[in-house]
Amino acid sequence: MQRGKANPPLFWSVVVVVVTADVITKALAAYSLFPQRMPHEILGATVRLTLVYNPGAAFGLHLGAYSRWIFMALTVGALFILGRLYRSTRDGDLLRTLAIALVCGGALGNLIDRIRSAAGVVDFIDVGIGDMRWPTFNVADMAVSTGAFLLAWVLWGDEHAGEAGSPGGDAASKDAAPVPASSVSPARPEI
Repeated sequence: MQRGKANPPLFWSVVVVVVTADVITKALAAYSLFPQRMPHEILGATVRLTLVYNPGAAFGLHLGAYSRWIFMALTVGALFILGRLYRSTRDGDLLRTLAIALVCGGALGNLIDRIRSAAGVVDFIDVGIGDMRWPTFNVADMAVSTGAFLLAWVLWGDEHAGEAGSPGGDAASKDAAPVPASSVSPARPEI
């Protein structure tokens, strides 16, 4: 099975769409949702748009004065790992390609914000009921979360498929009749 060509049109189109949607929605939020931290109701108090600049990472994780640089470095490292994972993806594995593209697009969207502004990443989607609110997020965060969930699901499925294909991993293979030695061709070394 050939590796390294896991549907580049799907991968790059998803990355471009996520980054473009993220950059545009963040620009619209920064332009129209002021003052900062003032909720604008969309579906009552359940879904609101509230402009927040997050100098840390998801869920307000903050590492002090160097948070911006630390999270930039971590993002670049994660993108490198995701790039290697993408290159090792089998042809036709569209779900894995989609998952990696979503995470990469979201990571790039938030990286652009960190590079562009010391104020932090623009977050503006605010959901919850009453005082129980989810931390404010953006399009990039949605892509990363969705892609990470899909990637975990795909990798979990790959792991279980590997266990089923391993000796003793598949109940059907234990019950299969033995193959006579005369019908097995001698092994040839790979060149």
